[in-house]
Amino acid sequence: MRTLVWAALGTCLYGVAAQAAPQVGNGDFYLISRDYNGQFLGSHKIFDKHAEGMRQVSYCGRSYWIRPVTVAWTEVEVENNNIVRVEYNFGRGWRPICSEPEKQVTLRDLGIEKDARYVLYSNGSDLDDTQKHRFTAIRKAFEAPDGKSRSKATYHD
Repeated sequence: MRTLVWAALGTCLYGVAAQAAPQVGNGDFYLISRDYNGQFLGSHKIFDKHAEGMRQVSYCGRSYWIRPVTVAWTEVEVENNNIVRVEYNFGRGWRPICSEPEKQVTLRDLGIEKDARYVLYSNGSDLDDTQKHRFTAIRKAFEAPDGKSRSKATYHD
């Protein structure tokens, strides 16, 4: 009987521990901001594979793919006297793997001359014209060769 009770209790505790696990998967890399007491303040995920809108950078000799707004966030966090590091989740918690990323990659390194706060608060929306060109191409696909819209003015025409 005792064995059955302990088995049931162990199953319940395991279920609670599993629910409390972080939503981050093993092997995820993040830029993490902490205060001087080590308390978590915020984070931005960095990637090991290319995706649209990302730029390749190097932190402590390892390549990552990031968005320019992430670099801006890093610069602002450091301006606010917070500590930013590249940290890795290895399934048992967070492990810092690279210090002072703000000294390794800056907005200027990415060819961006704008203030970090501007880039951060605009979410980098005006940094890359490729999105604007994409919507222009889509719009042109619906135009007739003479530049006028192929669609009717309303559904009822």
